[in-house]
Amino acid sequence: MRESISLVEETRRERVGRSFPFMSMEERRRILEEWHPDYKPGTKRPLMIGPSRGMIVPHEVADILEAHPLIDPDEIDVTDLEYDVDVLVIGAGGAGLSAALTAQESGIDREGILMVQKLRLGDSNSKMSQGGIQAAVGPDDSPALHFLDIMGGGLFANKPELVEILAKEGPDVIRWHESLGVIYDKNPDGTMKLISGGGTCRNRMHTCKDYTGLEIIRVLLDEFLNREIPYLEFTCAVELLTDDKGEVVGAVLWDMDSDEYRVVRAKSTILATGGFGRLHIQGFETTNHYGATGDGIVLAYHVGAVLRDLDATQYHPTGAAYPEQLVGQLCTEALRGRGAQPVNRLGELFVHPLETRDAESAAIIRECYGRDLGVTTPTGMRGVWLDTPLIDILHGPGTIEREFHAMYRMFGRFNIDIRKEPILVFPTLHYMNGGVEINPMAETSIPGLFAAGEVCGGVHGKNRLMGNSQLDLYVFGRRAGRYAAERARKVQAGRPTLNHVERYERWLEEAGIKTSRKAPLLLPEYRGKKTLEHIIKLL
Repeated sequence: MRESISLVEETRRERVGRSFPFMSMEERRRILEEWHPDYKPGTKRPLMIGPSRGMIVPHEVADILEAHPLIDPDEIDVTDLEYDVDVLVIGAGGAGLSAALTAQESGIDREGILMVQKLRLGDSNSKMSQGGIQAAVGPDDSPALHFLDIMGGGLFANKPELVEILAKEGPDVIRWHESLGVIYDKNPDGTMKLISGGGTCRNRMHTCKDYTGLEIIRVLLDEFLNREIPYLEFTCAVELLTDDKGEVVGAVLWDMDSDEYRVVRAKSTILATGGFGRLHIQGFETTNHYGATGDGIVLAYHVGAVLRDLDATQYHPTGAAYPEQLVGQLCTEALRGRGAQPVNRLGELFVHPLETRDAESAAIIRECYGRDLGVTTPTGMRGVWLDTPLIDILHGPGTIEREFHAMYRMFGRFNIDIRKEPILVFPTLHYMNGGVEINPMAETSIPGLFAAGEVCGGVHGKNRLMGNSQLDLYVFGRRAGRYAAERARKVQAGRPTLNHVERYERWLEEAGIKTSRKAPLLLPEYRGKKTLEHIIKLL
């Protein structure tokens, strides 16, 4: 590895100011088909049950959708209500927090809202986001240009009406954040500092150094706690409730501290449970937090909600590939936005640093496994270099420490100074592009059930661009809160049942699916067989 770093250093000066040509649409199509994991044969299968039957999804996703529900309806009295609320919010990341805040602002008394969170408040991918949030506020930019970038990045598979809302409401989200106290990076004249992201035609990325998600969640969480909206931590949603019309009227929760079920009836229920990174599709490492096990798509599918675009998984081009303790963790795209270049073991540029994420990932995989020009670590991991010292060369000494403190600190713990040395990277599972289908009011196909954030499909098509997931959280999180509150003021929640669970079991039986799998998973299992056997022996 040291020998290769020397080659990177030798070529660095001649690469300053140079770039690599962007791919044509044909080149992009070809490299995706040949090298992107989504196109790898044998990694997916059609769903055999439910309203999205026939949709092609990764085996890991099919496994949790074609599994038995966790609970037996005969063992739980769902008429024994512990909570009876107007709006139930499941998930406490950016989408959930903004939904709860907006539901209250839309006229729901704080005691009429309940937020439940599998882990701690704020534990989510939203908080871990580094790079920034997109919004078209620059003098040379517009929501129309933002719209075109999103559609092109998503391979035109997006729902245009959702993309239009995302682009148009972006500037208002930034103003809302600032009104609550989010401190975005600014230029000396007080204007927004905007940087570029892959696949975009304008600089429209708003940042809080490389702690953008952490800063936004810090402020929203503070606001949520100040308003004293009720919440439960370490509590999972294990099943939704439906009434005799098939409308969603709340959820069955499992308290992980007391091992007890808790029944919540609600006039409106909002899913904000995030994605499925911890399923480790095709064995990829992930940037996702510990609770990202795809629970939301399972719960929604049990009640018959339509899913979409789950054939497309986002692999972030630059996950850490060395040292071993950091493998899979995110190296923000903003590094490339500020000039860091991906280079092979010979120190050669092989792809434009700001291709769309799917094409950039495919190019890195080809460099490592097709051209054999990657670097192999002592543990056998392959990767390419991301030449970070270029950032200080291009923008002046101190830029990395000032703008990328999280990255500087993360690698510094292992005596890697990213101001002086490149870092080794390889694609890592980052985002669930598809999910539960929603309309512009964040409604799913099942009355009473709303969804927002990564659990949804349709906004990003087959490939999300950098910074649009952060924007998605707050545009559709706020919409979910507003329209869930509007519904709650009009309806009376029906008598809760688990009839849909019995129907789901019939679907499995009719499809001939024989399995012992159960879902939602709730938490990933990383203990090996030997460890589990040891526990059994101890017991």
